[in-house]
Amino acid sequence: LDARQGPLAAGLVEWRGRRAAAVTSMQTAALRLEVAQAARDVAAAEPAEAERQAQALQASVDMAEAALGAAAERLGRAELAARSALTACRASEAALSEARDAATRAEVRAEQAQAALAQLLADTPRSPELGSPGSESAPADLSDAAETALRRRLARLARERDEIGPVNLRADLELAEAEAESAAIAREHDELGAAIARLRGQIGHLNREGRERLLAVFTAVDGHFQVLFARMFGGGRAQLGLVGSDDPLSAGLEIYAQPPGKRLSTLSLLSGGEQALTALSLIFAVFRCNPAPICVLDEVDAPLDDANVERFCALLTDMAREAGTRYLVVTHHQSTMASMDRLYGVTMQERGVSRVLSVDLARAAEMVG
Repeated sequence: LDARQGPLAAGLVEWRGRRAAAVTSMQTAALRLEVAQAARDVAAAEPAEAERQAQALQASVDMAEAALGAAAERLGRAELAARSALTACRASEAALSEARDAATRAEVRAEQAQAALAQLLADTPRSPELGSPGSESAPADLSDAAETALRRRLARLARERDEIGPVNLRADLELAEAEAESAAIAREHDELGAAIARLRGQIGHLNREGRERLLAVFTAVDGHFQVLFARMFGGGRAQLGLVGSDDPLSAGLEIYAQPPGKRLSTLSLLSGGEQALTALSLIFAVFRCNPAPICVLDEVDAPLDDANVERFCALLTDMAREAGTRYLVVTHHQSTMASMDRLYGVTMQERGVSRVLSVDLARAAEMVG
């Protein structure tokens, strides 16, 4: 018993240590459980926060679109005002130029009049005593020819004086007013230039966001289009491409398709049935990215043969099941009619009187069975 008492005492100490460690582990686990529950509560609130942020982002997008429209309108008004201001500035500059030309012509005419007057005074006989013109002493030549020449000279000088016209005493004031108006127009032009620069910056931001969204949607539609094309044709490959420009907003769309057993070519080089199947693949690819509640297809199966009609009907059934879209198909093909859930037909039992008939194929099949 004494020999067994020592190991038993050591085992008791060991088990007591294990008990203490287990208690500590249990407390740690309880703390971790509380932290995990708190994290779970925070994570439970994140979907609502994400939805709120998405709504806020959508509101921001709507506000940005409204701001873009208002900015475009303001830009149009600003450009119209700038053109009006530029026209007024040009008119003011033309008026100023005409005023300066008129002043220059007046100065030239005044100088010519002064020169003519000096010449006249120089040609007037001088008094021998006083040696000055205009004295009452008789000129040296008193002939009729001299008198006629003097009268002609006086008449010519009078005409030149009349041609000079009245002096515009308000030319300096008009020049100051024109310069002030030109300075005001220049300030308005600078303000309009700054506003146009801000608007162009906002337009550039919206264009960048539009390019990002367009490329994202284009990539998604291209992926669905490749899958649906291979399914509609039972093989082959196809893809979408942006052509004509490096800018996605101004680039064109080209469809490249390679049906089984043929070379890769554009949509325009395919046959009528192949073009119809390719177009249907693209339409359904767009519907996969953004499903609509109702889709109307007007005789899209007209150029298809029976095998392709069956593929089209199978794809149409799968699309209706995946997205919940109701397809309204206008057709004359019996296979397409047979795969529909309900038929609507227009008949004319009497001349000028039309009736619409409706047949539920599933219920009719149950009644027949």
